[in-house]
Amino acid sequence: MTSVQSHPVDDVVERDLILIRGLADVLTAPPALMPRRLSMLLHPMVTHSALVFLVADATGGQRYGTGAAAFVDGVSFLALDEVRRLLHPGHTRRAVIATATGQIEALHAVSGNGALLVLAEPGDSRADAAVLALWNIVALRAQELADAAPPDYLQLARATSSVRMEALTELADQYSTTLESVLAALRSTTLDDRSARRTATQIAAEGMVHLRTASDRVRTFTEEPVTSAFERLRDDLRPLVRYRDIDVQFVEPPVDGRALPSEIAHGARAVVRGSILALVDRHDVSRVRVQWDCDGTNLLINVRDDGPGDLSEESVQLRLVRQRVLALNGRLAFEATPGWGTEMSVVMPLDPPPALSAAPPAWDLGPREGEVLELLIAGQRNREIAAHLGISENTVKFHVAKIFRKLGVASRAEATAFVLAHRPGTGGR
Repeated sequence: MTSVQSHPVDDVVERDLILIRGLADVLTAPPALMPRRLSMLLHPMVTHSALVFLVADATGGQRYGTGAAAFVDGVSFLALDEVRRLLHPGHTRRAVIATATGQIEALHAVSGNGALLVLAEPGDSRADAAVLALWNIVALRAQELADAAPPDYLQLARATSSVRMEALTELADQYSTTLESVLAALRSTTLDDRSARRTATQIAAEGMVHLRTASDRVRTFTEEPVTSAFERLRDDLRPLVRYRDIDVQFVEPPVDGRALPSEIAHGARAVVRGSILALVDRHDVSRVRVQWDCDGTNLLINVRDDGPGDLSEESVQLRLVRQRVLALNGRLAFEATPGWGTEMSVVMPLDPPPALSAAPPAWDLGPREGEVLELLIAGQRNREIAAHLGISENTVKFHVAKIFRKLGVASRAEATAFVLAHRPGTGGR
């Protein structure tokens, strides 16, 4: 009986096929299944107990994870954001990351488009470069999924931006313990006056440093400098036009322009990319000019081509672009000049619209519930609402529970999105 021996070349081909199939499974997976499939793909290369990744999307950053729950649930957005800021795109490193249960050794990888991948308790480091190469591909797909999200997703992000600073408020609550420590030092019967003042001053100084640092990190997590957002747009467009006979010219925004809320930066890039995609396949367009500006209140986008000037705002190719602009409460205008090209102008407000001044009768809200809802939509917490209206915090909680029940929502973010979706002019009921 003749035994069949495997050939080394066949083994390599089979291994490559397994890798390609695994990558295809990741790239075709819905967002909810992507972490688990990515973990299965990477595990033979680098063993790990958990996987978490952070990608840029309409809300500024979405965390996905799989594996050990203590790590997936224990690593915070701020910890991930700090890692992403410290590591340059296209690089990896091995270092600890802070979790709720302590410091955990991890492999950090940041893709070319700025998405972060973290593998907890990683094994052999020889395949780190291969992990980064695969993550570069998967991160592009994750970004594509975010870009292809329905315009309503941008609308939800626009709505929830009014309560984005709740994270900062929660951090401030944590530091109430600092103030209590200061008072405890000053009231101590075991410290003399000089020692008590020195101890209280030291505690207060350390608390202020931590709070300022946390405030800056929350702000950078939810906002993006206009110049960085524009640079990312340029990087995103480069592969779209690399093999097409079209010249895209970029006019830089002012370096001192106001930072953009994350959903505005994401939506603006999606609008420009969609516009470019509508143009690159037209044989009669050879040059496109893209300009961003910021007047302190709005992001101003201008896209102009040298085509025949027959593209209109109602064009099928630009339907999704128009929907994205409207979802962010923006305005879009076209000016087509036959034989000279088309110019598209977009104005995107940087701040979310205010809450409704009066709730529609169909919501069946009482006068006090309407007042509570307006303050809730403005991002105020129960304690602040109570102080503003001169009622107890328990009464506010009672009103909030009734509002949620009447609107059919389960959270402040959902309530905000509900109000925005039903605002006149947004296409709601």
